[in-house]
Amino acid sequence: MKNLTILGSTGSIGSNTLRIVEMFPDRFSVKALTGAGNIKLLAEQILQFKPEIAAVLDKAGAAELEERIGSKSGAEILHGEEGYKKAATYKDTEIVVAAIVGGAGLIPTLAAIDSGKDIALANKETLVMAGDLVMRTAAEKKVRILPVDSEHSAIFQSLQGNRKQDLDKILLTASGGPFINRSKQDFPAIKPEDALNHPNWQMGQKISIDSATLMNKGLEVIEAKWLFSVPVDKIKVLVHPQSIVHSMVAYIDGSVIAQLGIPDMKSAIAYALSYPERIPIKQPIPEFPGISLTFNDPDSERFPCLELAFEACRQGGTMPAVLNAANEAAVNAFLNESITFPQIPEIVRKVMQQHTPTPRPELSEILKADRWARKAACEF
Repeated sequence: MKNLTILGSTGSIGSNTLRIVEMFPDRFSVKALTGAGNIKLLAEQILQFKPEIAAVLDKAGAAELEERIGSKSGAEILHGEEGYKKAATYKDTEIVVAAIVGGAGLIPTLAAIDSGKDIALANKETLVMAGDLVMRTAAEKKVRILPVDSEHSAIFQSLQGNRKQDLDKILLTASGGPFINRSKQDFPAIKPEDALNHPNWQMGQKISIDSATLMNKGLEVIEAKWLFSVPVDKIKVLVHPQSIVHSMVAYIDGSVIAQLGIPDMKSAIAYALSYPERIPIKQPIPEFPGISLTFNDPDSERFPCLELAFEACRQGGTMPAVLNAANEAAVNAFLNESITFPQIPEIVRKVMQQHTPTPRPELSEILKADRWARKAACEF
């Protein structure tokens, strides 16, 4: 039996994690849950999975949650940063599923690592913002960071049984998003509902917009650098519209090992939770007859966010945190229809140009850069 904390249980990753828990009640027990805006769903999850504590964003959310669950659950209800930290470090938890969206996931994930919990990492922004600090702390605490992103899970699986020194290149696949065949001239007319309509994956709003701009793939490049301890020039992005090959690893003898599957997050989540075992989650395999698998280079002219992420990764220090913060602000503005789709990379670029990165930053410097970049992006 593994005891879990799920940070961000009401999102796509969190909800899929609970579906796996539901399938294997003899293997997994939920000790703590956290959510933000969807109090109704969080209340339903608490009543079903009986965690011992739950945390939400603020006092108002905590009051609503307590009203919804009443006396039907013995869960302690917490709120704010301290509430999230307590859930992340809960004494009986062995593995923390880090699925909070965006930079908000950094502090509780770091707290979980510092308290010695293994991490099933779905919050890529944790490594984008503070990769060096996170991986150093994990090594000091002897904590395992198990990837939940489908691409990083694929890389992790393709590395199993092989020597790290034999790796030649990581081939990170990208679906290309909903605008893979859209003319650049049409980009200013793109509406949020268009960008949220991903052809292959069911995801939350923020990651769906990032997928449409290819910023999601850029963030995954930075995440891969830290997860697998490889220089950024050993990471290549390939556009693979079918989303069947989740990623590949090329070796020095010319061999390429890939992990394939249908575009569904449950396999990657289950592998992180059960590693090194595999559990039967009744996931279908792709219908290979009739499938054509294609791969292309990304178009950096139409999707400049990807190159901005590579540049942030090369500069290092606080620049990836600035990239991430500016992007979060710009995506939020686009969702609110305050800016156009092409203005997302324009704003990120302008903010990056104003920043001189601090090398090897500590947490306080990362958070300072994050706050500055959000303010600068909002001013633009």
